[in-house]
Amino acid sequence: MANNPQPQVSKTERPVIQWLLDADPAIRWQVMRDLVGLPAGAVAAERARVATEGAGASLLGLQAPDGRWGGAAWNRGWNSTMHVLMLLRDLGLDPASGQARRATALVRERVTWKGCGPQECDANSFFDGEVEPCINGQVAAVGAYFGQDVTNLVTRLLTEQLPDGGWNCEAVNGSTRSSFNTTICVLEALLAYERAARGSREMVEARLRGQEYLLTRSLFRRRSTGEVIERDRKGGSDWRRFAFPPWWHYDVLRGLEYLSSAGVAFDDRMAEALALVASKRDRDGRWPVEVSYPGTMPIAIDAGEGQPSRWNTLRALRVLNWFQRDHGLCAKAE
Repeated sequence: MANNPQPQVSKTERPVIQWLLDADPAIRWQVMRDLVGLPAGAVAAERARVATEGAGASLLGLQAPDGRWGGAAWNRGWNSTMHVLMLLRDLGLDPASGQARRATALVRERVTWKGCGPQECDANSFFDGEVEPCINGQVAAVGAYFGQDVTNLVTRLLTEQLPDGGWNCEAVNGSTRSSFNTTICVLEALLAYERAARGSREMVEARLRGQEYLLTRSLFRRRSTGEVIERDRKGGSDWRRFAFPPWWHYDVLRGLEYLSSAGVAFDDRMAEALALVASKRDRDGRWPVEVSYPGTMPIAIDAGEGQPSRWNTLRALRVLNWFQRDHGLCAKAE
């Protein structure tokens, strides 16, 4: 997210901010930038520690000489090359750091999709992606973030946008309705590419149509009936329960994160989703991990399910503060 005007930390929020600051450098630097508004030099110094301390250094240390994590470009266990790169992006590892450049160079030069996707993709290099827009969206997002050329992948994603504005991995099997899960993965990719490469007008327009797909559904309602979508058709997850990391899963907080990261101004269609996020705050001002998806995390990254989560608290405060500074919405939502 771009730097915002210096936020004002209220007296009641100070204990929560201190709790967040008493954490991994990956959380601290984002709190310093987005919630406290410290000078850029101090933020940059803290961010540099992500590559050498804590979760970021641990993840970098797990990379094999062949460039892979978890022995695969992608797997269902959340410890693959793609998933670790997604985590490193979430941690905010500086793409310009020597550690990031070395790690991504190994991926670019040595990692292929052999054995991880359709056979016709076996020879594809990692940043060329495979065939599913959900997976390709995640690959393009991390590729753009880490300064890799994912132009061909983004071009492919643009051709796969459905008439309703979103994307769906099942389109190849005849589906004409978009998926929230796939759409959020592609939107994050298009935004990352736009920032890295100044995307074309066509790309920006496609992203805005995808964004509108979420907004016309108030981020978690059916367009046809207005009913709350209580369960995701594919994964069975409840979009009103927040996980970290979410992986390919959509939820309301992730949708709002995209909108605030894109600098979108408040829209009445966001109000219910923002009120939902605000309602999740506990008496100590923290947000919990409400759900954990099955798989093997490469390292412990956050508290267990049901426990107060520094990551979800950071994410929720960042979203609510963005719209509060824009429209004073959070005070109304709370």
